[in-house]
Formats: sequence, structure tokens, C-alpha cells
Amino acid sequence: MSETPGNSGSDRPSTEESKPEPTGPPSAPRVPAMAGADVHPATPGPSAPPAPSGPPAPLRPPHVPPGPSRAAMLPASPFPGVPNPAVMSPIRLGPPAPTLWERAWPRRDPAAGRGALYGSLATALIAAVSIPLDRPGLGWPIAGLGLLVPLALLLSRPGPAGPVPDAARDGRRTLGARAESLLWCVAALALLSVGFFRAAGWLFALSLLSAFGCVALAVGLHRRVPAVLVAPFTLVFAAFRAMPWARHGLGRAGRAAGSEGGAAPDGATGPNPGAAPGAGTTRGSGTGTGSGAGAGAEGPSNALRLLASIGIGMALLLVFGALFASADAAFGRVVSEIVPDLDADAVFRWLFVGVVGGALALGAAFLVANPSSIGDGAPRLGRPVRRIEWLVPVGALLVLFALFVAVQLAVLFGDRDYVMRTVGLTFAEYARKGFWQLLVITLLTLCVMSVTARKAPRDTAADRALLRLVLGPLAACSLVVVGSALWRMNVYEQAYGFTRLRVFVSAVELWLGGLFVLVMLAGATGLRRPATWLARAAVGLWVVTLLGLAALNPDRLIAAHNVDRASAAQHASNSDIWYLRTLSADAAPELDRLPAGARECALSDIADDLARDEDDWRGWNLGRAAARQIVPQPVIVQDYPCYRRY
Repeated sequence: MSETPGNSGSDRPSTEESKPEPTGPPSAPRVPAMAGADVHPATPGPSAPPAPSGPPAPLRPPHVPPGPSRAAMLPASPFPGVPNPAVMSPIRLGPPAPTLWERAWPRRDPAAGRGALYGSLATALIAAVSIPLDRPGLGWPIAGLGLLVPLALLLSRPGPAGPVPDAARDGRRTLGARAESLLWCVAALALLSVGFFRAAGWLFALSLLSAFGCVALAVGLHRRVPAVLVAPFTLVFAAFRAMPWARHGLGRAGRAAGSEGGAAPDGATGPNPGAAPGAGTTRGSGTGTGSGAGAGAEGPSNALRLLASIGIGMALLLVFGALFASADAAFGRVVSEIVPDLDADAVFRWLFVGVVGGALALGAAFLVANPSSIGDGAPRLGRPVRRIEWLVPVGALLVLFALFVAVQLAVLFGDRDYVMRTVGLTFAEYARKGFWQLLVITLLTLCVMSVTARKAPRDTAADRALLRLVLGPLAACSLVVVGSALWRMNVYEQAYGFTRLRVFVSAVELWLGGLFVLVMLAGATGLRRPATWLARAAVGLWVVTLLGLAALNPDRLIAAHNVDRASAAQHASNSDIWYLRTLSADAAPELDRLPAGARECALSDIADDLARDEDDWRGWNLGRAAARQIVPQPVIVQDYPCYRRY
């Protein structure tokens, strides 16, 4: 039977021939023939026509209709004429870039070690038990030992071996850096010990703040002035950053304790034969726990056991201590002196002091493991100034200083009466009028010298020699200004008496004079590199100044001088006695030399404070102990006109 032309194989092209892409709308997809359908096999026919020249047309699946372009699919920009931000800023794959905070202060150690955790816990307990919040006393240096001894152990550990190119950024501590950190710890303990020797609250407050700064410098690797200034704030922020650090350390310690505590006997190592594949290994394998969650469960159980042991020990001490105290009166007195009264205020104080002390210790340990370089970056020098640009203003200031120094030498060593007649002031008024202005001048001179040393060029030997030639005499003239200010304050104190403010500002002026000496030493040693030791040396000089002031016993010094003035004048002014009432118990031995009436008035407030607050071992103080020998009970002011203190 002949084939019809419609079924001829020559009319059907081969499936391997390339067909041109249709230009019209897409046709419906071809449905393949079902099984059993009448399908005519293809017969060989003539060869296919040659393929068209040019690039091949893009392949598109036959069942996908052509859609809109990519630009049409993107949402339109909310502002006409402005490209879509989604196209301009595509999403970056991978981890996010570190922030400025993370770059300046990265967390190198992911979790706290056992030494940091145990040391923080010991510090919290010792601080909660020993610190008296309302007065200086023996408890403050004891709490300082609880903080500084574990911290010194952490600081004494050597850093990783190898060269140390930049200790502030690499986090490694050289031998010199470790020795300096230990010296800061000793300085902090010495400042806290002021509360054991002196009863003056204002002096101990200054010592406590300075001790906090010493701890911040001990745990940090601060070099430049901005880093030293922000060091106390860095320690405060470290206490908050240490919370997740300590939580990770507790988790790691719990997992390690679970792995060590779950060691199986010999022969029990290896996978559990009854467990499903991938369920984990047995405890004896050393790589995991039996159920996969055993490490997380074993750690909390060990912590609960430790807390239970502490609770049982406290209960035993409470029961047996109460029995022993009731059995023996002498032992009961010792217990009553050691154990404070249990009330809501005491419990709240314990919790507050313990939390603050533990957070401070944890933040210090965090800084040791993760040192901060905030403020220690390379300074922004900006555009250097030319010689003439800094030489004109600073040179003019130097000429003014030289003229002032010449006048001061005439007043100090020349005809003093002639000068006083010229200015129309008494000598005491002349001294009082200029002290505070000279103090401000001293501070401003330090700022001018700092800016000049930073902005002036120091590339050549001539530049450095010019800096020494101008800043050296300026520092020397500033020392004369400091001496003039101290001399003026001394004259004023001889005329009107000593006060706490006058003694303190004199100590500050002495410290500023020492700063000028350090600046001159830094300029003499070399100007090629910044003197990174200068900021820390200034803090160390302040610590020495404050310890010297504490050794001087300022309240007793003030009382002794004013009592001598009253004795020389054969009478004591009521206003002077009123001020002597405000002094601390350190002044009691000198106030006891006043005549009757004035003595009771000056000692009345000290006696009332001692009778109202009995010192336990936490608040015991040498100054208050000596005052109790002088005024063992409140004194009665009879006919003396003693002013009330408002």
C-alpha cells in the first residue's frame, strides 16, 4: 500500500536538526505520544539545510514563556531620577565587617578561665564581708587584697613567646609591662590602706578614686594620653562586656567537669553498642557524653553540688557557733564583734558590695585577657605648621613670662614694702589675689606646650633644637610661676589660717610643678619619638603626691596650726572654732590643747560621731581609735558661745 504524502518521512525533519526560534507568540507545548498510539517511524530523507551564520540564539525551555526584563522586575525608586538603592547596594555575603568598637577592642579570649572565675568569686565574697560603705577602715585594704592578689597572679603570667611588635594591639605582656602592672597594684593597695590610718573622709575619697585609676592602668596596656584618660571608663565598660565572657567560661568549665567526672572504668571506652549510629560515645570515650546532652547536664549538677556544700558549711558554722557563744561569754563577745547584725540593710549592703566587687574583678580579668587599644591609636597629626606659625605666638608668650618672672623676683627678694605701697594692697591681700590666677596660668601653659610639641615640625635637627630653645625656658618660667603661687598661698595661710581647700590646692600646685619637671626631662631625652611614658609618669607622680599628703595628716596639720594661732593671740575666734568642729577625728589630739570651753566646742561633733557609731573590725581606724582615748564619751558645751553647724 502506497504512503500518502502527509505521512511521508521526507516531509518530517529530524529531531537533531536546529530549528530557528519562532518570532510569534509561543505555541502550546508538544505533548508526547501515549503508549499504544499510532506513531509512524521516521524514514531517512534529504540532508538538512545549513545552519544560519552568526551567534546562536539563546536557548529557552519550550514551556517557559518570555518574561519581562530584570530592570522591569526591580521595584521602582521612590525618588524620580535616582537609581534604586537595592541595585546600588547589593547584599554582601559572608560575616559582617567588624565595627569600630570591635576593631579597637576585640575579644581575643572567647571564654573566661577558671582562675578569673574563682578570683572574681573570692573578691565578691571578701568585699561583701569586709567593706564598710560609710567610713574608712580596715575592711578597705582587706578587700583590696582580695581583688589585687588574684589580679597580680593573672598579671604575672608571661605572654606568648616570640617578638612583641606592639603590646597594646597584640595583647602580649613583656617582662617590663608585667612589672609595671604589679607596681600599679602595689600603688592601689597603698592608697586603699589610707583608710586604715586616716579618718578624714575627703582624703580617703580621693585615695579611693586614685586606687581605681591605678587598677585600670594595671590591667590595661595604655600608652598615650587619651588612653590613660579613658582607662577608668574602659574598666567600667569591661565589667559589662565580661558578662557573656564569664557565661561562656562557666559553660566550658561545666562541660570540662562533666567530661572529667564521667570517666568510665577500664574496658568501658568506645562507642555504646546499644546506641544508634551517630548517637554519641560513652563517657569513657573522652570525646563526648553518653546521651549528647550529658555535658550540659553534668555542669549544672556540679555547680549545684558546690552551692549545696557551701550552704551546708554555713549552716554548720551557724549552729555550732551559736552553741559555743551561748556556752562561753568570752567567746560570745568575740563572735558578736565579728558577726554583724543581720537585718534588711545589712543583706542589701552585702549583695550590693558583692556584686560591684565581683563585677570589678571580672572586668579587670577581662581586660587582662582582652586588652583594649582605645585611645592608643596613631595620632592624627594633620597638616604640620611652619616654624614661623608656632614660633610667633609661643615666643610672644615666652617674653611675657620672662617679664612676669622679673617682677616676681623683685617682690620676693627686693623691696617688698615699696611694691605694696605701689599696688595699694596689704601683703596678705596681694598674696590671696593672685594664687588662683597663677593656678589657671599653670594649667593653660601645659596645654600650650602640649599643642606646640604636637604641631611643630620635628623632622630635622634644627626643628628639634628650636623646640628645646623655646619650650625649655617656657617650662623654667612656669616653675617660677608655680613657686610664686605656693609662696602666695603660704603667706595667706600664715595670715588667715589653714583650711582643707588651701592645703589641697597647694598639693595640686606641687604636682603641677613636678609635671613641668617631667616635661623638661622628656624634651631633654629626645624629641624624635613621642614620650609615651609621660602620661603614666604623671599619674604615678599624683599617687606619690596623694600618699605624701596622707602621711602629712592634713586634718591634724590644720588643727595644729590654727590652735597655735589661737594660743599666740591669747584668744580663739568663734569662727575658727566653728571650722575646727568640722575636722575629722584625726585632729582630736591637737584640739585637746584648746582652752576650756573652746575645747568642748571643737570636740563636740567628733565625740558625738564616735559615740553614735561603734566601730567593728571592718571600720576600725587608727585615727578614730586615738580620738576615743581623748573623748571616750560625749562632751557637754556649757557657757562657751559655740556656733551651730549648718
